[in-house]
Amino acid sequence: MRKLFIGIFFFISCTLMAQDLKVMTYNIKYDNPSDTANNWQNRKEFLISQLNYNAPDVFGTQEGLHHQLEDIQNGLENYKYIGVGRDNGDEEGEYSAIFYNVDKLKVISENTFWLSPTPDKPSKGWDAALNRICTYAEFENKASGKRFMVFNTHFDHIGEVARYESAKLILKKIKALNKEQLPVALTGDFNLDSTSKGVVEIKKEMIDAHSEAGKNAFGPDGTFNGFHFEKPVKNKIDFIFISKNDFKVLKSGILSDSKNCKYPSDHFPVVVYLDFK
Repeated sequence: MRKLFIGIFFFISCTLMAQDLKVMTYNIKYDNPSDTANNWQNRKEFLISQLNYNAPDVFGTQEGLHHQLEDIQNGLENYKYIGVGRDNGDEEGEYSAIFYNVDKLKVISENTFWLSPTPDKPSKGWDAALNRICTYAEFENKASGKRFMVFNTHFDHIGEVARYESAKLILKKIKALNKEQLPVALTGDFNLDSTSKGVVEIKKEMIDAHSEAGKNAFGPDGTFNGFHFEKPVKNKIDFIFISKNDFKVLKSGILSDSKNCKYPSDHFPVVVYLDFK
């Protein structure tokens, strides 16, 4: 009996100490003054409650303006964000911000680079229509001491060359910045589907976590809904990529939550549950 008790206690202890990570990517749609029914003021309460319910350990956002990120931070307990606006490296323009649970994670280092041939300064790259950025951070799990990196980005919506070159640049930066070969998650709105050159390039080095989940993947086929509640969502352009041989994907979901026949954003968030190998 005593051996049975010890065995059960050991199993529970190992389960509780499992080094797991819940990661989300979410294009929250920038606060466009010309939006009517789908303006930020009408969406933010439900979007924040959605984040609160799912409680990711870390999540990358795209398109968020400074006041939107402040709204999210103020609406959630125990979360802070890192990142800068893409226009000038301060608070102007859209961010590719990374939120994290301050009770669970500690930021070791963080920075932002531009998706261009001059990544160290505000700039527009190749045939892109706009400045684009990638914000990244190294985190440490406070309980386990496990460290990992998260890169979060938003590719250009016009420039085909820019999207392909951005994919190559991010892979190059991950190799250069991740000197200790820590586990890496790359989140974002890539404005590319899974068969595009840019995504195929990324998948040479990393794994699409949602696809890797297999039978444990849940949700619609796509992530971009365009606020069209009446239409099926087929266009998957939001991804969470993970470094090879570092994670086990437990499950993944594309979250199509709605309220009163309205979506909280024109993109669905993607959330994955990971175990460190």
